[in-house]
Amino acid sequence: MVGMKGRVGLAAFAAVVGLVGPAGAQTAATPTFTRDVAPIFQSKCQSCHEPGSIAPMSLMTYDEARPWAKSIRARVAARQMPPWHIDRSVGVQKFKNDMSLTDAQVETIVNWVDQGAARGNPADMPKMVPPATGLYWQAERDGYGPPDVVVKTPEQTMPALHQDSWWRPLVDIPITEPRWVRMVEIRPTNIQGRKILHHSIAYQVLNPGNVDAVNMGTGRGFGGAAANPSADDRVNRRPQLMEWAIGKGYDRFMDGTGKLIMPGEKISWDNHIHAAGEDITSGAELGIWLYPKGQEPKKRSYLIGFSGLKNGPGALDIPPNQISHTEGFTVLRENTIITNFQPHFHLRGKAMMVEAILPNGSTQVISYVSDFNFNWMTNYIYDEAAAPAFPKGTIVHVTAWYDNTRNNKSNPDPDQWVGYGDRTVDEMAHAWMNVVYLTDAEYEQWQADHKKTTTVERQR
Repeated sequence: MVGMKGRVGLAAFAAVVGLVGPAGAQTAATPTFTRDVAPIFQSKCQSCHEPGSIAPMSLMTYDEARPWAKSIRARVAARQMPPWHIDRSVGVQKFKNDMSLTDAQVETIVNWVDQGAARGNPADMPKMVPPATGLYWQAERDGYGPPDVVVKTPEQTMPALHQDSWWRPLVDIPITEPRWVRMVEIRPTNIQGRKILHHSIAYQVLNPGNVDAVNMGTGRGFGGAAANPSADDRVNRRPQLMEWAIGKGYDRFMDGTGKLIMPGEKISWDNHIHAAGEDITSGAELGIWLYPKGQEPKKRSYLIGFSGLKNGPGALDIPPNQISHTEGFTVLRENTIITNFQPHFHLRGKAMMVEAILPNGSTQVISYVSDFNFNWMTNYIYDEAAAPAFPKGTIVHVTAWYDNTRNNKSNPDPDQWVGYGDRTVDEMAHAWMNVVYLTDAEYEQWQADHKKTTTVERQR
């Protein structure tokens, strides 16, 4: 079994993840690759660990996996792989897109390695899942079918050595009538593009009849000027169909909610690319899955970047060779359901906790990632029954920790001071979360329908 330090805070961030098991625990039989491990790899690992995909090695066959056995054990035991870094002791624990291993699967893989990493009977090997021959939509692999609409950017070339660049083309959305969006996914336009595309945001340039797509349900202020719209407010009021960053999958909106797109609208792209040591030409493309006609949702979903910077970007100041932290506060002006959590940092980001401070003074931990990995901007999509709802006046509190030391393997230079910026070597901190707003009557009904506590609540 895997033991993890679950206490929230800086101590949790610094905690060591270890392997713990009951004394004398034994499996009924020695695990083998063909019977016990291959099915796990096929269901949880192969989409990345196959020829031509993003992982450094394939795990489809025993001969491919066996040389990596000790490394696999270490990554699986520490729950670094599959890339599902949500803390399992606090906050929401039920997700629509959970790619993590169960405790039993972790134990199987660890025991397989510890007991010699045996091949097993070839007859036990499950039928091979054919590898993808090129780019694929993760949502399609997860059973949602291909996208109904695809919007592509032009491509551009990033030289092998170059400063970070931002590519902001304007592209039409090819629809002829109003349609509601139920899911979106962004990917590079080719496999090589995964090496240079750091993030891609698809902003929606609205038809004048679609003004309700503008978010007005949150408020922030810097330097005590809480009554004035802040820079973050202006960003969050610019409608976004999706934000994508390295390693992210898709955004699936809560059932019965979505985003409306109308004829004449465009995507204003914001693509951040960085050099990868070789000349690469690529772009980005947005897959859009639509609600069937006649099944249009009644509620809109809004994508919000909840900031972890209380005093604005200029206040982010990370000294060299230190662990630092910041925090930010955002007021919910409406009764709000939060439907997902995606922490976003750059290379020094290490941990993020999102709490709700309710009007009565109590707090709830919504989600906590204690071991952030820059290469995996994982999106944690809450299960419908587990998505938390909060009354208007609740404050969303984001706390972020940064590791600017040599212990951070992603850190390019721990001797540098680091401030806020859009370059990969700069830093930032925000929690991307889709939200849905409720009327007072709808919120009361939601509370009545969701009596079971889905988050850990504590009094200050």
